[in-house]
Amino acid sequence: MTGRQFTRRELALDPVELATLLLGAVIEATGPDGTVAVRLVEVEAYRGLDDPASHCYRGKTPRNAVMWGPAGHLYVYFVYGMHFCANVVGTEDGQPGAVLLRAGEVVSGADVARARRPSARGNGELAKGPAILTSVLGIDRAENGVDLTDPASPVRLFTGERVPEAGIRTGPRVGVAMAMDTPWRFWVDGSPAVSTYRRGGKRRAAAPGR
Repeated sequence: MTGRQFTRRELALDPVELATLLLGAVIEATGPDGTVAVRLVEVEAYRGLDDPASHCYRGKTPRNAVMWGPAGHLYVYFVYGMHFCANVVGTEDGQPGAVLLRAGEVVSGADVARARRPSARGNGELAKGPAILTSVLGIDRAENGVDLTDPASPVRLFTGERVPEAGIRTGPRVGVAMAMDTPWRFWVDGSPAVSTYRRGGKRRAAAPGR
């Protein structure tokens, strides 16, 4: 693995700032069948009480408790009764906020990733989308709350080659029912792994990107 593991202090940032930091970073997860590492190419920022699209907008609950800190932990939630989505918690302890991991490029453990995603039509689709990314990494509810900064953790977060500002694009978040035009989705320009944008609205019951 290139780079080094992030420290908690480095991740204790406003989610919007953290989102751009995470582009190019590498998330690595180890399961019974092997280890897969993914370079992050698409993320979304979610704040707390001032962000209507955030899980924390209405306050702290058992479901969103991890999102309130401390920074550097993984917030995993279940959506649509079938998918898991993973977020890196940021901000100072007690201030809610996190960054949704939307898509990435597999950089290690490709054979394990393909076995988990046999329907992928190419390497660019192995971790294209938040639910697909967690599936390839083998992340589910059991990983909710794990410490990404701990070398012994089953899921770890490493620095990678920083994406230059000129290579970052931004736009509205995907599928949210509120704050639909807030441009807090960030992605690496030109990456084939970036997911397809779908605007949210009142007819969508929940956002896969929250």
